[in-house]
Amino acid sequence: MPAPLVYLASQSPRRRQLLHQIGVAHELLLPDAGEDTEALEAPLPGELPAPYVQRVTALKLQQARQRWRRHGLPAGVILAADTTVALGRRILGKPSDDDEARAMLAALAGHTHRVLTAVAVWTGRRTLAAVSVSRVHVAPMSAAAIDRYVATGEPHGKAGAYGIQGAYAEWVSRIDGSHSGIMGLPLFETAGLLRAAGVTC
Repeated sequence: MPAPLVYLASQSPRRRQLLHQIGVAHELLLPDAGEDTEALEAPLPGELPAPYVQRVTALKLQQARQRWRRHGLPAGVILAADTTVALGRRILGKPSDDDEARAMLAALAGHTHRVLTAVAVWTGRRTLAAVSVSRVHVAPMSAAAIDRYVATGEPHGKAGAYGIQGAYAEWVSRIDGSHSGIMGLPLFETAGLLRAAGVTC
């Protein structure tokens, strides 16, 4: 019996790269014109990081399933994910501009924070889900170092205003957890969900 088709409901090139890393062929299931995906990522008042990232991932999966039905696509497995950076109870999303990026990076510098990535897979009959939590230890950063990093453009579109796979790694003294999870798709958890859905990794 052939393996099911995998649809990736994400615009992140890093998630594509990570799926390729474990040998999962897939097709993109991207938002239609006029479909508002950014609104899904707004935290609710008082929402904590773990419930937040799971809720947003479930909404992304629901939206992708609606898109899949709307287009009459062939049957398959749909994969959605969301990543957030948490400093204590505070959720650090994607910075809106350079100033917000600088503020986030200054808050993270010299401290340990968590990166939470939730993954959800729809098999066609049921939804499977998992959450990866990693701790990232960041060395102190001077204002000049933060300015240099912001000038690279890397902080844009990334939760917490950084990408672990880029120049920011210079300031990461230790990681406890999943490197791929910090990039945006924890491969151990993702592979387990996909295998349970009948996909060979």
